[in-house]
Amino acid sequence: METEERPWGFYKVLVDNPNYKVKEILVSSGQRLSYQLHYQRSEHWYVVAGEALVTLNDQDLLVKKGESVDIPVQSKHRVANKLKDDLIFIEIQTGKYFGEDDIIRLEDDYNRV
Repeated sequence: METEERPWGFYKVLVDNPNYKVKEILVSSGQRLSYQLHYQRSEHWYVVAGEALVTLNDQDLLVKKGESVDIPVQSKHRVANKLKDDLIFIEIQTGKYFGEDDIIRLEDDYNRV
């Protein structure tokens, strides 16, 4: 199982097929991912632990354990963990291409724009 460390936590690739990709993503306390979009994939996020503060097209949504949110293609999005416990969610990607180079960063706390 492929695991990638990131400044905000890490992700594990659970399934990597030509038609979809599934990741387990852990966001550490007080961290958030970059505000980004994708041209070739949509995402479905299902929270399994903690609470996600999701920004979707400049609107904030609170997504709790057992809840989910859909991120359509070309939608601006980010997730933040405001709690002291880890946030863990399952990300299901669907579309034409799932490479990390389809991440268009708009804002980033770790200077990766």
